[in-house]
Amino acid sequence: MKLMVINGPNLARLDIRDSSIYGDLNYGELKSLIEGAASNSGFVADVRQSNDEATIIGWLHEAADAKIPVIINPAAFTHYSYAIRDAAELLTAPLIEVHLSNPMAREEFRHTSVISGIAHGTIAGFGPNSYVLAINALKAMLG
Repeated sequence: MKLMVINGPNLARLDIRDSSIYGDLNYGELKSLIEGAASNSGFVADVRQSNDEATIIGWLHEAADAKIPVIINPAAFTHYSYAIRDAAELLTAPLIEVHLSNPMAREEFRHTSVISGIAHGTIAGFGPNSYVLAINALKAMLG
C-alpha cells in the first residue's frame, strides 16, 4: 500500500537546525528512516518536502484523489495554514500529524495546530521516531 509523507518548511535543512530540538539526522537520513520503517510495515513511502504552501496543497489533493493515507509534518504551517487544513480535510484515507519536537513544550505560538482537529491523531516529541510511531499507527488503523 502506498503512503504519502509530507514535510513542510525548513525540514530539508535539519542538519543546520538546532539539534537539541530537531535531532541529529539530516533530511536524507530522515527520509531513509521513514522509507525503511514504511517498508517494514508493508507500505511504500513517497516522502516529500516543500517550503511552498501551494505545493503541499497540491500533494494533499493528489492524495485525496487517490485515497492515499498521509503522514504530515506541516512544520510552521501547523499553526496558521487554513489552506493546508482545508486541503487535508478532503482526505478520505487516514491522516496523521507528526512533529519531531513537542510543540506544547516550546514557544506559546506553537501550541496551536490548525491541523490536529482534522487528523486521526498527532504524534509529537519523539524526534525521528515520531514518523515510525505514525507508520505503526497507520498499520494498526488499516488492519
